[in-house]
Amino acid sequence: MTKPRPCGCKGCRTCLICETHYGAENLKLKLKLDKEKGYVYCPFCNKAWKGWDMNSYKEHPNHTGDPIMYPGVYIQLNFISEEEERILMINIDEVPWSISQSGRMKQNYGPKANFKKRKVVIGNFDGFPGFSKFLQDRFNSIDLLRGYQVIEQCSLEYDPRKGASIDPHIDDCWIWGERIATVNCLSDSVLTLTPFKGEKSKYNLYCAEEYPPVVNDEGKLITSDNKPEKSALTAWKPDSDLDVIIRIPMPRRSLLVIYGEPRYHWEHFVLREDIASRRVCIAYREFTPPYMPGGDYENIGNEIRIKAKNFWDHYQRYYNGHVEIQN
Repeated sequence: MTKPRPCGCKGCRTCLICETHYGAENLKLKLKLDKEKGYVYCPFCNKAWKGWDMNSYKEHPNHTGDPIMYPGVYIQLNFISEEEERILMINIDEVPWSISQSGRMKQNYGPKANFKKRKVVIGNFDGFPGFSKFLQDRFNSIDLLRGYQVIEQCSLEYDPRKGASIDPHIDDCWIWGERIATVNCLSDSVLTLTPFKGEKSKYNLYCAEEYPPVVNDEGKLITSDNKPEKSALTAWKPDSDLDVIIRIPMPRRSLLVIYGEPRYHWEHFVLREDIASRRVCIAYREFTPPYMPGGDYENIGNEIRIKAKNFWDHYQRYYNGHVEIQN
C-alpha cells in the first residue's frame, strides 16, 4: 500500500479514493489539532485573533479578545477580478492536468529539481503559458514582490470529492526562495500553520543558514547596501515559542504571500475540511540567493531564469498539437 496507487497517492499520502477503494485508510495522516489554540489572521489589521473559522476576519474592526502579532504574511484581496478569474480558469482547464498526491491534480512549469541530491536541471522547462503572464506582471506592482522572478509556477486543483488536501510541510529551502506566493481561485480556503520543531535536515532547512534574508521585517527588499549579517533562518527566528495554530484565510481571487518567520519556522498545510468546493490555486516560487547573480550556482540559475522569461501559446502547444479541447 505504500507504493504508488492509481489515484496518484504514494507512501503515507492518501485521498478519499485510495482510502475507500485501495485499502489506504490506515495510512491516512491523523493530525491532532486543538482548535482552542486557533488564531485567525486578519488581512485588514494584520493581526491574528482568537478563533478557527476563517470568515471571522470579516468581523473587522469589531474583533474581540487580545490579538497576537504574526509577521511574514501579505494578503491582497481581489488581486484578480471576476472576469479575469473566469478567463484564467477557462485557459487553465484547456491544459492537461496531471495526477498528484492527496487528491490533487497539477500543472507544473519549472526546472527539474532533486531535493535529496540538491541538483537541478532545466529538463523540458521552457517558460510559462502566456495566459498567466498578467499575474506575474501584476506582481511588479507589489513592494513585497519587488525583484521577484518566477522560476516555478504550479496550478493545483483541490476537489472535495477526492478529499483533496496537502500535508504539513515547509517548502524546500535549498532552491525555493523566501517569498512564497499563491493566487487562489474558484472558492475560499484556509492555510493552516503550526510551529515546526523538527531537525534542520528536514526540508533542507539548514540551507537557509547559508544565505541572507531577501526582505526585511517591513516586507521591503533588502539591497546589497543593507544586507544583514544574519542568515535567513536566524534572522527570522521567532522571539518566543508560540503554542498556537494560525489560520490564514485565502479568499477567492486573493493573493497570499508568506515570507520570513512563517516561511522558515512554521509548517503550513491545507486541511480536507477546508475544501468545500473546487479550488484551484496558482503557486509561485523564486530562487534562493545561491542561484541568483553573484551566487555559487549563478550559471545554472541564469540559464533557468532566461527560460523563465518565455511565455508560450497553449493553443499552439496543446490544441493544435496533441490535445483536443472540449468547449
